[in-house]
Amino acid sequence: MEQERRCIFCEPVASRLIAADPLAYAIRDVFPVSMGHTLIIPRRHVAGLFDATDEELKAIFRLLRICRDELMQAYTPDGYNVGVNIGRAAGQTIFHLHVHLIPRYSSDCADPTGGVRNVIPGSGPYR
Repeated sequence: MEQERRCIFCEPVASRLIAADPLAYAIRDVFPVSMGHTLIIPRRHVAGLFDATDEELKAIFRLLRICRDELMQAYTPDGYNVGVNIGRAAGQTIFHLHVHLIPRYSSDCADPTGGVRNVIPGSGPYR
């Protein structure tokens, strides 16, 4: 209960909202990986993706599409990474589920082969 009161995602700041519905909302990441990096977050405090209800997951995926459309208009990225960190070993630091929608641009790295596999050094290039 103590952690829930201090969770930065439990009470979203209205002025930061990009999109929202009764079950989830979207904001820009304050430490963006790329221009337009967006977080989609359920309103209910749940630690990880597997703790969310089916309805919350549907809301998150609806907002992913809405935010993708918004990003296309605002930044015209060339691709996207969608990711979720679940647990400390996976790099999760805020234990309130949040899905990263990371716009990718042709010029942002020399060889994007492997995409999210690059989280573990040496695992990305598999050709």
